[in-house]
Amino acid sequence: MSGHSKWATTKHKKAVIDARRGKLFAKLIKTVEVAAKTGGGDPAGNPTLADAIAKAKSQSVPNDNIDRAVKRGSGELAGGASYEEITYEAYAPNGVAVLVECLTDNRNRAASDVRVAITRNGGSVADPGSVSYLFNRKGVVLVTKTPELGEDDVLTAVLDVGAEEVNDLGDAFEVVSEATDLNAVRVAATDAGLTVASADLSWLPSVSVPLDEEAARKVLKLVEALEDLDDVQNVWFNADISDEIMELVSA
Repeated sequence: MSGHSKWATTKHKKAVIDARRGKLFAKLIKTVEVAAKTGGGDPAGNPTLADAIAKAKSQSVPNDNIDRAVKRGSGELAGGASYEEITYEAYAPNGVAVLVECLTDNRNRAASDVRVAITRNGGSVADPGSVSYLFNRKGVVLVTKTPELGEDDVLTAVLDVGAEEVNDLGDAFEVVSEATDLNAVRVAATDAGLTVASADLSWLPSVSVPLDEEAARKVLKLVEALEDLDDVQNVWFNADISDEIMELVSA
């Protein structure tokens, strides 16, 4: 996939930035609650919930908050909201394709907030299907890198369970698979003694748009405006931003 490694690196760096935001806790808790509601409150029998809990813990969400979210989702505690999953499609400046994943208890509010964030930052809302065809639904597992762990070691551990490729992101190895193989890859990596930092369903671009510094600033400004919205869980875009450009933008 063209530009995939740089895309993954950019997304990984942005995840570090996002972790500093207070809103991240609320979004992670919402993911836990929805996972428990969808597949039950036992992580052993609900891989989606297990992954959501692991991600929340990796970002230091308090265990009490996680436990309450599981109980709200599974019905043990009252007060659980009825969330709806909605995906919006858009174009950012320079023709960059954007997918916006929302979890919301108010469809009208989410649609309005997303539209305002896009149009105020030089983008345009797209018709359903006009952007999503540029992305593939994939499973992405991040394995923590250690001095003794090499790319071949990771590949050996996950090759037989559907892994398609392993990418070196610098401080982690990224394992890409079909979406349906995500849990099998996570389990195989764990069984092999590897430390799984995260396991997510992702939208990865099949075609990437290279950006210079000015264009990257515009696109990332739009993406950050979307990520600041309470109803938005994930933002995916097909920009190819080099490490050099990313450092200039982040400075």
